[in-house]
Amino acid sequence: MTAATHSTLFPQVPETPDAVLDGLDPEQREVALALHGPVCVLAGAGTGKTRAITHRIAYGVRAGILQPATVLAVTFTNRAAGEMRGRLRQLGATGVQARTFHSAALRQLQYFWPKAVGGELPRLLERKVQLVAEAAARCELRLDRTELRDVTGEIEWAKVTQTVPADYAAAVAKAQRDAPRDPAVLSQIYSAYEQLKRDRSVIDFEDVLLLMVGILQDRADIADHVRGQYQHFVVDEYQDVSPLQQRLLDLWVGDRDNLCVVGDASQTIYSFTGATPDHLLNFRTRHPGATVVKLVRDYRSTPQVVHLANGLLSQAHGKAADHRLELVSQRDKGPEPVYTEYGDEPGEAESTARRIRDLIAAGVPAGEIAVLYRINSQSEVYEQALADAGVPYQLRGAERFFERAEVREVGIALRGAARAGGNDSLLDGAEDLASQVRAVLSTKGWTTRPPAGSGSVRDRWESLAALVRLAEDFETAKPGATLTDLVRELDERAAAQHAPTVQGVTLASLHAAKGLEWDAVFLVGLTEGMMPIAYAKTDEQVEEERRLLYVGITRARVHLSLSWALTRSPGGRGGRKPTRFLNGLRPGSTGSGARGGVGGGGGIDRGTGRAATAGRTPVVERKPRSPVRCRVCGRTLTDAGEMKLMRCEECPSDMDEALYERLHDWRAGQAALLGQPDYCVFTEKTLMAIAEAVPSTEGELVVIAGVGNRKLSRFGADVLAICAGETVGDEPEGTAGRT
Repeated sequence: MTAATHSTLFPQVPETPDAVLDGLDPEQREVALALHGPVCVLAGAGTGKTRAITHRIAYGVRAGILQPATVLAVTFTNRAAGEMRGRLRQLGATGVQARTFHSAALRQLQYFWPKAVGGELPRLLERKVQLVAEAAARCELRLDRTELRDVTGEIEWAKVTQTVPADYAAAVAKAQRDAPRDPAVLSQIYSAYEQLKRDRSVIDFEDVLLLMVGILQDRADIADHVRGQYQHFVVDEYQDVSPLQQRLLDLWVGDRDNLCVVGDASQTIYSFTGATPDHLLNFRTRHPGATVVKLVRDYRSTPQVVHLANGLLSQAHGKAADHRLELVSQRDKGPEPVYTEYGDEPGEAESTARRIRDLIAAGVPAGEIAVLYRINSQSEVYEQALADAGVPYQLRGAERFFERAEVREVGIALRGAARAGGNDSLLDGAEDLASQVRAVLSTKGWTTRPPAGSGSVRDRWESLAALVRLAEDFETAKPGATLTDLVRELDERAAAQHAPTVQGVTLASLHAAKGLEWDAVFLVGLTEGMMPIAYAKTDEQVEEERRLLYVGITRARVHLSLSWALTRSPGGRGGRKPTRFLNGLRPGSTGSGARGGVGGGGGIDRGTGRAATAGRTPVVERKPRSPVRCRVCGRTLTDAGEMKLMRCEECPSDMDEALYERLHDWRAGQAALLGQPDYCVFTEKTLMAIAEAVPSTEGELVVIAGVGNRKLSRFGADVLAICAGETVGDEPEGTAGRT
């Protein structure tokens, strides 16, 4: 399954380079035209980032500015790379390399290994779990299936953070990482695993990156060769790069600046694998002259879904939260999100299945519906409930579409029928392409009606049905197309891993749902201990869980349901609580609520020190806000933190340091009384803004971003008293007038 789209019809290739730009909004168009120098695209969920960067590449190629063979576009999953190749092909930009980091590095490693090292490249270890088990046995340990998975993940984390076995324990402590076992023991297993690989002359996927980094660092001639081949780089999902991937990218790019990165810090959900948004957030620091474009026009979700997503992030804190993007829906109004509490998990699953059946009956295709959960073990009860309700489903994470046995089998049959042409009696009476495909597939088990129930028989039928729909769409887009044309299209799609959509409700974990979208999304099991997950202990771990829920919410186009159960089994004690992340957002709950007006808007900064204002679409049902300008230099501000301060970060501050310290101490006391984190009173940026403005009236205080009427009524008297040099009840004594 690819990222869901409303149609699999085949668009016509644009006739001219300028036609490639048709339909892009002002910010997307700016991305497409920014073909030189470092470019950073901060793209919120649903804002068309893949559209922007593929049109950028296609425009450059079609206009003759970029040579296809010199462009390398890298992303993080085979699915995303396949989708990018498919879109580039539809735009007439063939010959561009669109690969994952590992795929690109492996291709280079295979080519340069004989020259750099000699002999054949060691065999690539497809799955390392068995070797990890052997390494543990050498250390006199037996690991069960779950422990093996966790230890394998630790080894992968160590390698992408470039941590050797001897340094593993220290690295875990520094990163405040919860290791699944004693770090000293894990270090021994890691060391034994590396020795086993050497003994058997095999390498793993992380070694592919490490070895390529080593070759490029040590062999200037090979580095020059690679840089001569690839001169323009595009990196998608840049918030997910690991230190090792960033090192490889640096070596690919060298001292040039033709680099375009795209990402969203608010969608950083893979830090446990070594991913970090720091490279994205610090891009302007490393590339001072970079063009920065912010995409905030959300074309995916309704205003109701976007409002919830913005509200969720407005409660976040940390570095990623300071750079959050406030989305602006471009769609018509839709239904409000539905919040439902159930007595037990089976009841939650059965009700969800009934509601899904009702949606399908109302005309929503099964393939446009998803049930998302935190961990894979939650899927079983939903599989059973959907099967009982007679609703087809598919588990996300199954083998790739074109690698399924039935799809390969049908491909052979279609190829044979295409060669036989009119001499194949099977095609007698089948005049159009779709009829011919249906005739061929009928010999492989396809019928017009799906089989009852679920399981492998239903999975096979769904695969064949997807090919039938693909043939129908292909014929609609290309009247007169033949079986030979369709076989060629299937071959190209298989090479690009550009699969058609399988019609069935998707069951997936929130992590697996990243990059996908559906008309209707059911977020289930949203209880404390599951969201955030129980082992999320540190503030940053909890914030990543919040971002994971944000990713889930922003998968929905129209219908969004959020639910939780008070107990696991019927008759159990209902001691569970709904996730804290929805406090103040769902009806009837209390909490910190949303901090309005702090998100960064869309726009373009061409790196000249003056931001160019871009035409913004106003938030639905709100009056458009006037541009916020720096009170020092007058530049238009788009960064959330800068908008709070009313000045650029680099502009000089006139903050009253002593006042700031008193406000800081007072805030800590208030937070302790309320039993909430400090930021729920005021954020750091708001405290700084107050200490800079030193308001003396309520009118001067309420206009400071992050205050608002609610906090004015709650904390305004104290804040104004502190600003006037007075001591208030919750402020430590001896701080008034401190210098």
